[in-house]
Amino acid sequence: MRRAVCPGSFDPVTNGHLDIVGRASRLFDEVIIGVLINQSKTGLFTIEERIEMLGEATASYENVRVASFHGLLVDFCRSQGAAVVVKGLRAVSDFDYELQMAQMNIGLSGVETLFMPTNPLYSFLSSSLVKDVVKWGGDASAYVPDFVGERLVTRLKQN
Repeated sequence: MRRAVCPGSFDPVTNGHLDIVGRASRLFDEVIIGVLINQSKTGLFTIEERIEMLGEATASYENVRVASFHGLLVDFCRSQGAAVVVKGLRAVSDFDYELQMAQMNIGLSGVETLFMPTNPLYSFLSSSLVKDVVKWGGDASAYVPDFVGERLVTRLKQN
């Protein structure tokens, strides 16, 4: 079985993330969305909320599942039986950092990295940017699933 991991913090999931996951789901038998637990950062949404939103956003994909992990990505890949990491690249600036990570990952464990160029519709999109738009009263509905947008507005009104 060809299995891949799409890792990230997904705080929150955007249409750009979903584009990469959807495209990866056509290339692999199974895609695991790996939600990174970074204990040194406090996210807007809890890990459980992110997993729930990702599950809802990817429910139409029969070969996609969501799991959380902490520690090294290659250890998570090994535990899931995945030999490939799929990463979306928005710009050349993403490539510099991601190439270093890919080279480290293959050196540590033989896990390959597939770089997938982002759809131009989402080339500027990041979770941080979406949060900022919503925080200041802007409309981010074109960039996240509707239910994520609603949760963003509710959460940011509380903060």
